[in-house]
Amino acid sequence: MDFDLLDRYLLEGKPEKKKVVAELLRSRPAAPRAAAFLEGMRILGSRTPDLTLVALRLVLAGKPATDEAVVELKALSDRARGAGGDRRTALERYREIVQA
Repeated sequence: MDFDLLDRYLLEGKPEKKKVVAELLRSRPAAPRAAAFLEGMRILGSRTPDLTLVALRLVLAGKPATDEAVVELKALSDRARGAGGDRRTALERYREIVQA
């Protein structure tokens, strides 16, 4: 699966969440443990929490979506969206974590 759309949203905030959710629901990734996240996204649509998208990204990469992993990846996502000098480090660490 191409993670570009989801990663761009999590790392840049673009495109808008509505488009990301619609595309994920259209493509319905068949990864193990993804079904519950996708069902929640179907119900919530653009109101899907970013934490759900972060957890789904971990699952799609074959990683466990533990509380610790979701919190860490969400923090990296937030830092990557910022304009500070920490952005590059956050991007590198994010990519290390989601390498499948």
